[in-house]
Amino acid sequence: MNQNRRDMLRISTVLGLAITAGLIAPSEVFGAEWKSGGFDAKTLDETLKALGADKAAISTDVAVNGPDIAENGAVVPVSISSNAANTTFMAILVEKNPNPLSASFTIPAGTEANVSTRVKMGGTSNVHALVKADGKWLIASKEIKVTLGGCGG
Repeated sequence: MNQNRRDMLRISTVLGLAITAGLIAPSEVFGAEWKSGGFDAKTLDETLKALGADKAAISTDVAVNGPDIAENGAVVPVSISSNAANTTFMAILVEKNPNPLSASFTIPAGTEANVSTRVKMGGTSNVHALVKADGKWLIASKEIKVTLGGCGG
């Protein structure tokens, strides 16, 4: 336990000195500035427009995986994958949620385009996987039925 504390003190001291000396910028240590993008949108169409994906094409290269019926909308496991070449961005959108954009992921070059997470669903809804590959927007959908609501239900 003491070793973990000492390691944390060493790391924070080194990072603090590097920032003070101007060797690294705080944004390099703490991550990039937050860009809300489509997270503020209230409808699926607004979300797609905010992301620049309002002309997304339905694709068999994109897949949404999740349960057909979720017993609890508060924790619904969802995974999305893309077989499209040069996938750079992936997002999970839940159509009937108050804010449809549930998660977004930037996919670094050479990385397998496959992500899994848990999303909150207010009720039965279409779940969409939105993918940007080779500068084109692709989308796939799956309906997930929810028996107990998670978003305010």
